[in-house]
Amino acid sequence: MNHPRIVYMGTPDFAVHPLRRLLEEGRRVVGVVTNPDKPAGRGQRPRESPVKRFAAERGLPVLQPERFRDKAFIEALEAWRADLQIVVAFKMLPEIVWAMPPLGTVNLHASLLPDYRGAAPVNRVLMNGEKHTGVTTFLLRQEIDAGNLIFQEQVDVDDKTTAGELHDRLARVGSELLLKTVDAIAAGDYPLIDQSTLLQGRSPKLAPKIFKEEMKIDWRRDGLSIHNHVRGLSPSPAAWTALRHLRTGELLSLKIFSAEWQPAEHHLPAGALRPTPDALLVHLPDGVLRVTDLQLSGKKRMSAGEFLRGFPVDQYTLEE
Repeated sequence: MNHPRIVYMGTPDFAVHPLRRLLEEGRRVVGVVTNPDKPAGRGQRPRESPVKRFAAERGLPVLQPERFRDKAFIEALEAWRADLQIVVAFKMLPEIVWAMPPLGTVNLHASLLPDYRGAAPVNRVLMNGEKHTGVTTFLLRQEIDAGNLIFQEQVDVDDKTTAGELHDRLARVGSELLLKTVDAIAAGDYPLIDQSTLLQGRSPKLAPKIFKEEMKIDWRRDGLSIHNHVRGLSPSPAAWTALRHLRTGELLSLKIFSAEWQPAEHHLPAGALRPTPDALLVHLPDGVLRVTDLQLSGKKRMSAGEFLRGFPVDQYTLEE
C-alpha cells in the first residue's frame, strides 16, 4: 500500500497521541498545522501548543496561521502536496482548507456522533451521566462535526470515571481508529454514513463549550447530578462553588476535583457542611456528597484532610 502524504492539524494534548501513533506506524506525515503560540503564566511568555512541541521533537515542519484564509498560509499548505488532511481537536476550517487534498480531510472526534457534537464532548458525556461514549472518524464539511461517518469505536463508562481518565482512554482508542481510517482511505475501501440516518428523527445531544458560570455547582440539584458534574469537570476545567463566611459575608471560591455520592437519610439541613478526618461532607436532601480532593482560591490543590486541618469550615456556608 502506498501511504498518502498527510498534513496533521491539532493543538492540545488529546491530539498528540494520534500523531505519535501515525509516526510510529510509518505513516507519511509531511507537516503539522497548530495554533499560534499564546502568552501564558505570570510572565506572559509565549507558550507552544503540545502538538507543536511534539512536532518539533520529531523534526516535522509546522505552520501556525493566525488566519486560515491568509494567502501565505494557503500557499505554504499547498506546497506540502497533501493527499489527506487529518484534524484532531482543532479549529473550524474554511472550505478552501478542508477541500484542498484529493482524499479529503478526516476529523477524529471524541464522541459517538451524531451525539455530542461540539467543543466539550468528554466533559458533557460524564456531566450527563452517560454509560458509554466513544470516538468517531468522519469526512469534514462546513457544518461542525456533521460530515459523513467513516468508523466508530464504543467505550463504556462507569459512574466513577473522571474527564481526565476518559480523555486519556479516548485518545488511545482514537489513535487506533485513526490508523484504521487512514489505511482504509488509502485502500479506497471505507464506508460513508450520513449522520442523519442514525438520529431516527430525534435531535442530537450537543457538547458546546463550557463557560465558568456553568462550572459552578448548583446545590439545588440532586446528589447524583452533582456527582456527575464534579467528575465531568475533573481535573479540568474543574467544578467550583462559593463559601460564604457566616459573620462577614466574605466569599471564597473552592474547586472540587473528587467527590463520592452516598444516598442516605439524615436530619441536617440541606447544604450543611460537616468535616471528617479525610473528607468534607455536604448534606443534601437525598444524601451526602463526600468531597475528598479540592483547592481553595489562591492555594494549592490538596486532599480534604489537609484542607480541613487548617480551615475553619464551621464558620462558612455554601452559596447556592
